[in-house]
Amino acid sequence: MTKKEYFFRILILGFLTALVPFSIDMYLPGFDDIAKDLHTTTNQVSFSLASFFIGVAFGQVLYGPLLDRFGRKRPLYIGLILYILSSIGCLAVASVNGLIILRVVEAIGGCAASVAAVAMVRDLFPVKDNAKVFSLLMLVVGASPMLAPYVGGHVASAFGWQWIFVTLAFIAFLILIAVIFRLPESYQPDKSISLKPLPIISNFIMVLRVPQFYTYSFAGSLAFSGLFAYVAGAPLVFMDIYHLSKTQFGEIFAALSVAFIGCSQLNTLAMRFYKSEQLIKAALITQVLTGVAFVTFAVNGWVGLGTTIAFVALFLCCLGFISSNASALAIAPFAKNAGSASSLMGAVQLGLGALTSSGIGWFKSYTTIPLAGLMAGTSFLALMVLLTGRRYIRHKIEVSADAPAIVH
Repeated sequence: MTKKEYFFRILILGFLTALVPFSIDMYLPGFDDIAKDLHTTTNQVSFSLASFFIGVAFGQVLYGPLLDRFGRKRPLYIGLILYILSSIGCLAVASVNGLIILRVVEAIGGCAASVAAVAMVRDLFPVKDNAKVFSLLMLVVGASPMLAPYVGGHVASAFGWQWIFVTLAFIAFLILIAVIFRLPESYQPDKSISLKPLPIISNFIMVLRVPQFYTYSFAGSLAFSGLFAYVAGAPLVFMDIYHLSKTQFGEIFAALSVAFIGCSQLNTLAMRFYKSEQLIKAALITQVLTGVAFVTFAVNGWVGLGTTIAFVALFLCCLGFISSNASALAIAPFAKNAGSASSLMGAVQLGLGALTSSGIGWFKSYTTIPLAGLMAGTSFLALMVLLTGRRYIRHKIEVSADAPAIVH
């Protein structure tokens, strides 16, 4: 692989991985406008976010076997085209229920990008470099929460919230062109992979029974679901409670994402001195302590805009160390079934994310307590899963960062 090929593969895989996060973050500043136009509330609009997570979780299970049976690119083409068409369809919604339904379809299409990207990391790069590659992808993914709310806020202010979905469709079209012409097929179709329900379920059960997979996929997903709680609750907290404008909200959201991006890149450096499992444990303990402190401050009324930002920033910083290492360790035992393992891991992550984010919509409290409680609870459960699951791992496959972070 040449340096130029390496660069473009990382870049395109990063854009594929970022499509779903961008689809989430970009329309957040438009929540108030959407609620007004569709004659509903911000909390009700947040259910379109939860439905998006449900659609992605379903799509993860759907695409895993397809990616192993037909190769990586053909299912990816279909998913991106479905995403483009459903994004354009969001322009015509007349009710919040219509938006909720179309977001499910959009998510099913978009998640092909994230599932394929994770599987192709396993295909195209050595196992020992997977955590490093995932950290590099976070550079592109991390740009999503910085750029998406900012762009979304300005698009909504200038043209209306509907044009956010036009922009998303155009982005997906550009990604599709890049995939067609610059990304190689990394996995030959395997006709031995059955698409019948029972073999598919059996294959998922086989993946799920691997202790290294279920320990790190569930621990990482539970920790990551705290991020979904933050994303779902951010419009309520920053725009309704602290009365920030759409532009200010986008700026705060972007600034907070720096913590996640920065620590995901520091993770690559830290892996030169510590094992992935050591970093995950230390980060989860710190995340639990952060969540408990956030809850304590929220219950006692000690939080303001500044303290809320500080707690969320520290929480996201911990997540930057957890996410890359957990993903790499979970998928490391698989070669033949990397697509299925990737899709199952994504389904777990998005399923838990949907459950957690919908919790924000059910709460009627206009305080930071629900957000703080969900963030603390998910991180605590993640730590318990990690400590318990590690006891059952007999033959661990290591990941490392021996290679430099960027090829020059």
